[in-house]
Amino acid sequence: MGQEIESSDFSEADYDAFAARLKEETELLGEMLSDDCQGTCFDDGSWVGGYELETWLVDADGMPAASNGEFLNHLGSEDAVAELARFNVEFNAPPSRLTGNLLSHMQVQLEQLWQSGQQVAEGLDTSLLATGILPTVEQRDLVLANMSDSTRYQALNQQVLRLREGRAIHLDIKGSEHLQMTHHDVMLEAATTSFQIHLQFPHHLGARIYNASKIVSAPLIAASANSPFLFQYSLWDETRIPLFEQSVPVGASDYSQRVSFGVRYADESLFEIFDANLKRYPIMLPMLIDAKPEEFAHLRLHNGTIWRWNRPLIGFNRDGTPHLRIEQRVVPAGPTLSDQVANIAFYYGMVVAMAHMPDAPEKKLPFAASRDNFYAAARASLSASVNWLDGRQVGMQKLVLDELLPLASQGLEQLGIDQDDAEHYLSIVRERVASGQTGAAWQRQWVSEHGKEWRQLVLAYQERQQAGKPVHTWTLN
Repeated sequence: MGQEIESSDFSEADYDAFAARLKEETELLGEMLSDDCQGTCFDDGSWVGGYELETWLVDADGMPAASNGEFLNHLGSEDAVAELARFNVEFNAPPSRLTGNLLSHMQVQLEQLWQSGQQVAEGLDTSLLATGILPTVEQRDLVLANMSDSTRYQALNQQVLRLREGRAIHLDIKGSEHLQMTHHDVMLEAATTSFQIHLQFPHHLGARIYNASKIVSAPLIAASANSPFLFQYSLWDETRIPLFEQSVPVGASDYSQRVSFGVRYADESLFEIFDANLKRYPIMLPMLIDAKPEEFAHLRLHNGTIWRWNRPLIGFNRDGTPHLRIEQRVVPAGPTLSDQVANIAFYYGMVVAMAHMPDAPEKKLPFAASRDNFYAAARASLSASVNWLDGRQVGMQKLVLDELLPLASQGLEQLGIDQDDAEHYLSIVRERVASGQTGAAWQRQWVSEHGKEWRQLVLAYQERQQAGKPVHTWTLN
């Protein structure tokens, strides 16, 4: 959800004061990430993982149920918060050290969160559903009356419209069909729900990890695509990508886009990204916070209003030591809990192996090619053709099976992940990719066989999700 704020009314003095504190904290970060610090300022030894699962509340007919306030009150858990719309909630897992049987531990942890949530939802005549875009959601659902009770969300809506000088938001997505429409607030973003994967790493590897995370975004989204429909239009295999990018635009330049793949790799340090935040992105939430500069409160709040698909974050260990991590945002929610943990394994393995390659892969794949790969994979998932590290063009399905799954296995071994655990979850990705049946593919096949019966699609999807078997095993009847 991001940090809550106290007010949505800001003065010019608020912007000036916030800008001064943001500048001070950014300069301090530069000093702490410099060579002079000699690795003593930031955590430089921990590999830690975590995740956030955004999910839908739906009624018995598979329609969005705008009841997250009541749901959260009954759940009473610090691990769950409201998302932008009243029919969305987010579950957060505590971080865990990446070693041993962490992956199976994550699945047990996720199942416990999910089951406790489902019990509460059922008591409210609703249920939880994890999917990238709910096929039954309509534009009329995405209105301010359905915005969650949060000052932060109200302020973000006001600020986006302020920066757009009141201009309407135009959605234009071409897939097998073409969707064009106009909207007048940020609520379109509420149609997208994701499974965000967090990776904390030794800070001296920051640029390598960040660049590797960008490079693997294409195969990761290809293998996990689960959002083929929006407002009954058949669009990209992962329609969340263009939908989110077009939901909160504030200008025409690359740097004015609050949701993007970015414009380049990091050269030396993740400080470059936070410095770009300071210099390139207008302040949206100038709330002044009573905190020491080394807490980076204003820097973190500002960073939380820039939704890069690979977003660097600053956090703190239990002993107060600051750390760096990447929030990988490209993966959609669903189809099942085991599929999602398998996506974690695939991501961690690829990134760690790439970050330790003697020859940095970002030196072999131009940034423009990495970006093109990402959007090609979002459009066509496993059917996409991409440019890879040696300059050759290759089909995504073949690339994942022949090269990236073995690479991911190597990376998980480097982390010290239990071999049986690693193989179990990577085998789920392998079977999914080999069969070609991602969540997006299954949804398309279901509609091809049964027609555009959207409520029935959601109920059929929900039945299979609750059964818990990975999506590559799902049948159409």
